[in-house]
Amino acid sequence: MAIIKKVKILNRLGFHLRAAAEFVKTCSKFKCRVLVRNSRGEVNGKSILNLMTLAAAYGTELDLIFEGEDARKALRAVEGLFLNKFGEKE
Repeated sequence: MAIIKKVKILNRLGFHLRAAAEFVKTCSKFKCRVLVRNSRGEVNGKSILNLMTLAAAYGTELDLIFEGEDARKALRAVEGLFLNKFGEKE
């Protein structure tokens, strides 16, 4: 059973390379499958190159899809990244 969470990119620089790298690093700690979807498509959340193809700027809404045994733990960890603006000040 999949868990789907809608998130919004709150950091001004958007889902740029550093933020995407942090996302992949966090997701890779978990066994579950992570997918990220927006109007451009759906990609593997554990692949930085795939994430960059989404071209997700500030204010973009993403659907995060978690499937697997530790999906809830992964969701909490990843959700924190978005809420904390990936550690960016603005």
